[in-house]
Amino acid sequence: MAEREIYPVQIGGLTRQLPLFEVAPGVRIAIFNMLGDTYVIKAAAAALGEALQNSQADVLLTAEAKSIPLAYELSALLGLPFVVLRKTYKSYMGQAISAATVSITTGSQQMLYLDEKDIDQVRGNYCILLDDVISTGSTLKGMRQIVAAAGGHVSQVAAVFTEGDGDWDDVVCLGNLPVFTS
Repeated sequence: MAEREIYPVQIGGLTRQLPLFEVAPGVRIAIFNMLGDTYVIKAAAAALGEALQNSQADVLLTAEAKSIPLAYELSALLGLPFVVLRKTYKSYMGQAISAATVSITTGSQQMLYLDEKDIDQVRGNYCILLDDVISTGSTLKGMRQIVAAAGGHVSQVAAVFTEGDGDWDDVVCLGNLPVFTS
């Protein structure tokens, strides 16, 4: 088996080697998956928490699944509750608010759902949208649609990394990952 190419990154003083995977013909990205890496989660949350400490915010909002531990840790550091937008609707979610997105890693449409029980945490409140990596902006767009439909306000957007050449000037992040083309 050939050795996979990697892309090294720094996260809050830690070095990680991200594997490169092809997501479309001739297009490779560095895959950042912090699930199970407690040290990276804590370092990323600490760095983002410092950058976000003066943001007007009442709640953190993240999409399922890889950024959930980051939201938890950042929630504890900032003293804010966090809400998880689910990718699958369950009947116990009641009259959930939903939005469609397209992930760069799946290449297909996915849904985001704000559980009925969490709508009051968003309505009238200032939300920090949080993700692990912002690539195309599709998930971010869906998150914004849900906040607007729930009557909330987006005060800030944060991610561990942005990716590619997008206009990410309004995103608080720890770095940008290149998109590799051949």
